[in-house]
Amino acid sequence: MHAKQLRWIAWPAFLVAAVLEAMVFAVLDPQSPTLLGWQVDWSRSTVYSVSFLIFWCMFMLCSAITLQLAYPPTQVNARLHHPNLPE
Repeated sequence: MHAKQLRWIAWPAFLVAAVLEAMVFAVLDPQSPTLLGWQVDWSRSTVYSVSFLIFWCMFMLCSAITLQLAYPPTQVNARLHHPNLPE
């Protein structure tokens, strides 16, 4: 993956994750998080940081899939090399 493509993936994902973080914690209280039904004793900044990283990773995955789907099939298939198949 080229640096330019990585910027296309990471920067929009960062911005959307920041907005989602603000929206989520405008409604939820970070002092009382539960994880799979268990009470978690994390500080407020830890909850903010972990949730932001989760949001950011999920949006980067979404952007990467979108970028991959934007390629035409001929360009994607040109990257594959099958020595046993006729060209």
